Amino acid sequence: MFDPSRDQARNFFIETWRKHCAGEVLTPIEHLATDIIRLHPEYHALLADPDSINRDFAPEQGQINPFLHLSLHLAIEEQLSIDQPPGLRGAFAARQLRHGNRHDALHDVLDCLGETLFNAQRNGTAPDGAAYVECVRRKG
Repeated sequence: MFDPSRDQARNFFIETWRKHCAGEVLTPIEHLATDIIRLHPEYHALLADPDSINRDFAPEQGQINPFLHLSLHLAIEEQLSIDQPPGLRGAFAARQLRHGNRHDALHDVLDCLGETLFNAQRNGTAPDGAAYVECVRRKG
């Protein structure tokens, strides 16, 4: 199983964006990451700065960690491609219809994934896939 360090995960996004901007050949996962990054122009300058790998993002100060945000997007794309947990693809399709666009629907799923991971960490349990899908289904 692939288990990158914080710096490796951050460097993946920084290097992918650099390769994209330089017109270099991208791997399939880098193409997917580039598509996600392009949806977030607010992160482009950060990803263009290799020193950003060392930045801290304090949630208690209202900061969103862009590397975590992009990583969750990437995880969701993989989950949707294999419908794992089962039912996620259908729940996502309903969100997409409701919003009328894919990106807003992805952010609903991202909120639910974050909640699911937080609950698992807080409770010391594995993430609850069924609760995750149900969260996506009932998302307001």
